[in-house]
Order: sequence, then structure tokens, then C-alpha cells
Amino acid sequence: MIKGCKICGVSDPDTLSFIVNHPYPPKFIGFICNYQKSPRYVEFNKLERLLSINKNNSHYVAVLVKPNKQILEQIKNLPFDYYQLYDCTPEQINSIKIKYNKKIITAFTVKDKSDLEKYKDFNEVTDIYLFDSKGYEKSEAFDHNLIMDIKINKKLMLAGNIKYNDDLENYGKIADFIDLSGGLETSGLKDLSKIEIFLKKVKQIKNET
Repeated sequence: MIKGCKICGVSDPDTLSFIVNHPYPPKFIGFICNYQKSPRYVEFNKLERLLSINKNNSHYVAVLVKPNKQILEQIKNLPFDYYQLYDCTPEQINSIKIKYNKKIITAFTVKDKSDLEKYKDFNEVTDIYLFDSKGYEKSEAFDHNLIMDIKINKKLMLAGNIKYNDDLENYGKIADFIDLSGGLETSGLKDLSKIEIFLKKVKQIKNET
């Protein structure tokens, strides 16, 4: 059952203000903090200004790919509620979780079933599991049915080429939260009209379940 959503890759104040002040805001808003290959990457000074916007009822998420000490120290005083971590070991995640006192979204990139074999190793250090497509920022698709049989006692978030106008109800059979980034864009930029439709649709689904 869909309990909420995440809008990821927010990089400008107008979009962020629209989202946090929406009558049906997302539960999570993600910011690309250190993956510089992404067109949605936000460098630190801009990120600092961006996060001065009050999050209201949403949670701010730092999206980090194999973060080093420098970036972790740089962002430690920013108002993030969660760190979303890619390509980290359970030991690395545990160290980050303890040192910086953040909730953790452990992200797995998936192409086939073999990519799911290690998720159980992360159970003790994870608050939410995120299953995403390979390629981080390329909005590639993977067979979401691969995770249908996963048995976990944590919340599950689903990403990977999900579009704002998909039959979002179907994802409720798999995940607690859905995560969109490129699926809310037009020509590489966040599209407020698509965000509006998406947030209303998620609200409708939550009301019906």
C-alpha cells in the first residue's frame, strides 16, 4: 500500500517552494549532494541556500553515492533528516548513522535478481530500503516484480523510471513509498504541472486505501 512519495533531484528554489507549500506535500524530498555526473547535482553553497527554505511537513534527504569524509563533514549541519546511501557496506553505513545521527535509506541498484542477494546484510543499519534502477540518474527501468517476494521488516521505497502518469496504484502491491525524479521533468527540468498531478494522485490513492 502506498503510504507516501519522494520527489528527488530538486535543485532550484522555485520548485522546492512549490513542493513544500503544496497542500499534499511529499513525505520525502531528495537532493543530489555529491554525484557530480548528475544534471541534478547541487554544489554545497547552492545547497545551503536551498535548504534554508522551510521543509514544513516533508523530510529532507541527502542523496549520497559512496560519500567520503569531506562531503559528510560539509553537510553535517544542514537540515537533513535522512541520508540515502549508494554503494556503501553495512559497516560504512553503521558508522555514518552513528556519527551523524541520521536515519538511513539504503539504496540498491537493480538489474536482475542477483542484485538483490545482499539486502539482508543491511537490515540492522537500514530504516528504509530503496530499490532503484542501474545508472543512478539515467531513469533506466528494471522489472519491479523482482522485489515482490522480498521479505523485510522495514519500509520499502521503489524508484526506477516511474512516471507521474503511471498507474501508481499498482506499485502499492510492492512498495510503501514511490520515488520519482526524471518522471516529473520536461526537457531535463522539474515540471510543476507534472508534480501537481503526481501529488494529487498520491493523495487520492492514500484516501482510497
